[in-house]
Amino acid sequence: MCRVLGLRVGRATGDPQQMQVDAAAGRVHAHRTQRGMAVVEFALILPLLLLVLLGTIDISLALLDKSLLTNASREGARAGVVARNTKLSDADIEKVVLSYTRGSLMQWGANAQNPKVQIVRANWKDDQQSLEVTVSFTFQGVGLGQLFSVLGQPWKLTASTVMLQE
Repeated sequence: MCRVLGLRVGRATGDPQQMQVDAAAGRVHAHRTQRGMAVVEFALILPLLLLVLLGTIDISLALLDKSLLTNASREGARAGVVARNTKLSDADIEKVVLSYTRGSLMQWGANAQNPKVQIVRANWKDDQQSLEVTVSFTFQGVGLGQLFSVLGQPWKLTASTVMLQE
């Protein structure tokens, strides 16, 4: 006997019941083989799917942190340039930025950190003063962010805002 397309083919005996049994056995065997192949294909594709999923989550969280840093730098610059009798010191501006980001940045584990704040005051044209607030943060991420940190290239997120004194 030989097998063609999963069905046993032999001499034609003319017995219809024997032919139905042979056909049913071939279908069962083919179905098991296809199920086994599907499991192997899924096992090969699963790491790629997880990589895409974790990458999407990490990029989304990084964009969220980037927008938060941008708004924090705006808040700090605005607090520093608003018209007041006594201008805020650099330490006060840094407190404004850190209070804006506190508890909002995506961080996990024991190595949670505050963003770094850099404040630069400079003279601008027409005798006006400008204030530049730069906020930088190292993104940790869920999957890919931690992988990049282990490889020595962490994701550095930076936002900067320049405003003129009122």
